[in-house]
Amino acid sequence: MQRMGLVIGLKPEVIPEYRRIHAAVWPEILDLISRCNIRNYTIFLREPENLLFASWEYHGQDFDADMAVMRADPRMQDWWRITDPMQVALPSRKKNEWWAPMEEVFHHD
Repeated sequence: MQRMGLVIGLKPEVIPEYRRIHAAVWPEILDLISRCNIRNYTIFLREPENLLFASWEYHGQDFDADMAVMRADPRMQDWWRITDPMQVALPSRKKNEWWAPMEEVFHHD
C-alpha cells in the first residue's frame, strides 16, 4: 500500500458548486476509483487560501496502468470536464501534472 497526497488551487467563485458535486459524486466515478485500487480517498478544502488537498491509499501493483485505465474512461473524462476548470494548478507543478504531488514526511497509525 502506498499513501499519496496532492494539492491544487480552487477558484473561490466555484466553491459552492465544487462542494455540491462532491456531495453526490456519480456512482460510476466512485466505482472506477475503487477498480483502480484507490482506497480511503479524501479531499480537504482550506479556505481562504482555496487549496484542495487530496489524500488516498493505493493498493494496486501498477499505479501507472491503473491511472491509464482511469484516464481512458469516458465517464471520468466527463467528470474532469466539469471539475478541471474549477481548479487552479500550482505554478510549481511539473510538466504534465495537474494536481501537484506531495512528499510524505511523517505518518503514524
